Amino acid sequence: MKAKHIIIILLAGTGLFTSSCKDYLSVEHFFADRQSEERIFSSRVYTEQWLAYCYNQLLDYNLEIGHKNFTVSNYADDMFYNEGGNGADYRRFKFGEYDQGWYNQSWTQSYTGIRQASVMINTMTEGGTFTDQEVAQYKAEARFIRAYLYWLLLRKYGPVPIMPEKGVDYDQAYDNLSFPRNTYDEVADFISSEMVLAAKDLPLKRDNRNIARPTRGAALATRAKALLFAASPLANGNGEMAGFTDDQGRALISQQYSEEKWAKAAAAAKDVIELNTYKLYVADKKIKGTTDYPATIVPPHHPEYSNKNFPEGWANIDPFESYRALFNGDLYASENPEMIFTRGENQTDQEHGVIALTRHQMPQMAGGWNCHGLTLKQCDAYEMNDGRPFNRTEILAKYGSNMFVQSNEVDQFKPLRADVWKEFANREPRFYASVAFNGAFWTMSSASNTNSNNTNKQVFYYRGEDEGRVNGDRWLPTGIGMMKYVNPKDNAANGGKIYPKVEITIRYADILLMYAEALNELSGSYNIPSWDGATTYVISRDLSEMSRTISPIRIRAGVPNYEMTVYASQNGLRNSIKHERQIELLAENQRYYDLRRWKDAPVEEAKPVYGYNTLITKNNAALFYSPVRVPLLQTAFSQKMYFWPISWDELRKNKRMTQAPGWPSFD
Repeated sequence: MKAKHIIIILLAGTGLFTSSCKDYLSVEHFFADRQSEERIFSSRVYTEQWLAYCYNQLLDYNLEIGHKNFTVSNYADDMFYNEGGNGADYRRFKFGEYDQGWYNQSWTQSYTGIRQASVMINTMTEGGTFTDQEVAQYKAEARFIRAYLYWLLLRKYGPVPIMPEKGVDYDQAYDNLSFPRNTYDEVADFISSEMVLAAKDLPLKRDNRNIARPTRGAALATRAKALLFAASPLANGNGEMAGFTDDQGRALISQQYSEEKWAKAAAAAKDVIELNTYKLYVADKKIKGTTDYPATIVPPHHPEYSNKNFPEGWANIDPFESYRALFNGDLYASENPEMIFTRGENQTDQEHGVIALTRHQMPQMAGGWNCHGLTLKQCDAYEMNDGRPFNRTEILAKYGSNMFVQSNEVDQFKPLRADVWKEFANREPRFYASVAFNGAFWTMSSASNTNSNNTNKQVFYYRGEDEGRVNGDRWLPTGIGMMKYVNPKDNAANGGKIYPKVEITIRYADILLMYAEALNELSGSYNIPSWDGATTYVISRDLSEMSRTISPIRIRAGVPNYEMTVYASQNGLRNSIKHERQIELLAENQRYYDLRRWKDAPVEEAKPVYGYNTLITKNNAALFYSPVRVPLLQTAFSQKMYFWPISWDELRKNKRMTQAPGWPSFD
């Protein structure tokens, strides 16, 4: 075996990414040692190790949610990080001052997995050690991984080369394999067709031991995402990308708009819905509660929703807990009916996955780094608890000089505590599950940490406070932290721990919003076959269908569905869906790519970043809440930032590769 070992592997029979085995079988090892095909794929141990190495390529730089070094695209106009030279790293990222070698490891990692999976797909045959059904399932998993890696490449790098299925001698060095970029549509269509093939042999559900292995729904959901991106403005009739060509001058981005692409994307999302396998997770309403799990705060009375049970209403659910528990580790993957695909607990160390992200959000008193937070733009995006937009001017006029919650007002303004600014009062439940506003209450009640000095605390970000502005990186330049993914029991101080969290790679709420978005873009009617050809969908801009899809997401969040006048307006609903995705999918590695596929990034990512005035001490607390432009977090956008650049090393190796628009080519 080679000296280098991959330490994260998918153990046979578990289906979870763990760190127990140090042996692996890579393509290079296979050819270097000339092990026969029969030996590799006639052995259950070798076959599992081979497949595990494929799964490995979904970790590290291909994670969806984790440390910013591995998931830097999780930061758009909604989130920021303040680490790396007092914000220098963030400014480099947001001004596009990075180069071809910056955070581009995902390219090599993805093609390593693609190559490994391709060998398995084209080499493993029926008969021998495995039953025909087992062979079909192994190959389906490898096919899913390969197509999923292409999806990650398409989303980040745009059109990429599709490695030929046959006629390629993988025995030769990678340097001798030169292929041009395929078009955006070709890559999306390849992902679509491959996921259909995988779906045929993948099960509808997995048991607990195999929960992180893909299912039919995971394949069809990834297909829907690829087709939605291909239908979106960035890739569908985008004249601004006319100069993006392959080495023969062929346009890589479609120059002709096709509405039918939206219909195909809608049908693909409907395929997932029609599996009847997934539903939105909801937590039961709590009459009594604890500090960690408070009693349900009932949304304001609504004649349509207050007296009906979910999904028609919120009478029997806890909207806050329904959203919070999805992300903070209280739910096992097998308990979450909304989960479509997951890497399980992805990478459980302090430097990679969801635990790493969580620790960077947590206050220092709880063993956190206190350097990841939200922009004021994101904070203000959350609606009031009756569904009305947040309006700062109205709130300031309403409360006047009484803007801080008094001790005798706490019951009136739950869940706020005393001394909290009333801008944060009466907001929708997702706000309280996501935003660590100034004066937010952190329980941090880990059973392994009994130090009362760092549990059940309000955290303030005024200058001079423990978590306020300091020299260095461990403070929040906007004065707004982030609560999403943090468990009420998380506390890493004094020997405590951060509880494991399952990475939500794809979930049902995303599919529902995708379906409504695609339907909304249609003016005609289209007959689109289902993924398996068993039926044909009639796809059109159906107001009741869009309402039926979006309504449960908003009701689960404790806010009313949109009025039918919103659904009647294509532009109005388009803006509402974009807003809903901004709220619902915060910190799930969606916003960065959404803004690009919508071509909204030149406006939204170039706006000045605002926050609260973190120079203010508690003695002048009211002045803290005057929105100010945050110099440390300013940003810009140029065309080159639509797609990630190809490294010069790759351009040297592959003579037919062309660089992404706006980036210098290798000379």
